[in-house]
Amino acid sequence: MGKTSKDKRDIYYRLAKEEGWRARSAFKLLQIDDTFHILNGVTRAVDLCAAPGSWSQVLSRRLYEGREESADVKIIAVDLQAMAALPGVTQIQGDITKLSTAQAIIDHFGDKKAELVVCDGAPDVTGLHDIDEYIQSQLLLAALSITTHVLAQGGTFVAKIFRGKDTTLLYSQLDIFFDSVSITKPQSSRNSSLEAFVVCKMYNPPEGFVPQMINPMIDNVKLLTEQTESQVNKKLIPFIVSGDLRHNYDSDMSYNLSVNTDGQYEWKDAVQKPICPPYEEIIEMTRTVSLKNAAIFDYVIAF
Repeated sequence: MGKTSKDKRDIYYRLAKEEGWRARSAFKLLQIDDTFHILNGVTRAVDLCAAPGSWSQVLSRRLYEGREESADVKIIAVDLQAMAALPGVTQIQGDITKLSTAQAIIDHFGDKKAELVVCDGAPDVTGLHDIDEYIQSQLLLAALSITTHVLAQGGTFVAKIFRGKDTTLLYSQLDIFFDSVSITKPQSSRNSSLEAFVVCKMYNPPEGFVPQMINPMIDNVKLLTEQTESQVNKKLIPFIVSGDLRHNYDSDMSYNLSVNTDGQYEWKDAVQKPICPPYEEIIEMTRTVSLKNAAIFDYVIAF
């Protein structure tokens, strides 16, 4: 019997609960690190658009792991909405397009800047790929904008993108600021998904560049450095798959459940449920009000 796409991705969902991750997206960062070693030697990291916190969990476990002096490790999680606390992670509830948010991050690090900035944020997808790709690219540029304020020279930036016709343009923009730019597709990311991740290493902005806080969705983005057509040209983008199929699960395959000695599977609840889900109000309404009757009543009143 054939398996649906939901069945194929459930292996990482179940595995996340087994290993105590808040979301299966944790495996994406783990597999990116396995390939690019982005966490090696890092003590100061920022997780943008962090909720529900699975990438912050990875940072917390990996950066504090095996360290005798953990006081040097500082991790900041930034999101518009609050999320449940994590050990060793400082939360900032703020907008990544605001200068005040960048200043709060800098103040927390003191006289130093971050060595790593990651962003797994994505908009609510519409299913219209051109629109979703455009909005995601604007979110990426907003993340890059705040990164130019808080990332140290030589630092690393990792962010989600939706692959499409403008991928080469995004690559060219990132190539201005980093010596090495790659695009990777972790094994835990479904093949049917447009998502991929840019891995930008060795932050090296152009000489004379002045960081500006830009919201690409509402601001008129100005050229910050003079670039000729020959300097910003299309490049062949290295496309690298993160994760080894010999040691990792394939997100488009189905696997048997891990069962106990009695042959039974022990179901586990989500590691961290939403603390203030937007659907909570509608669930409460279904307990007290017939939505069907309420809709009919509203229709009668309107006419």
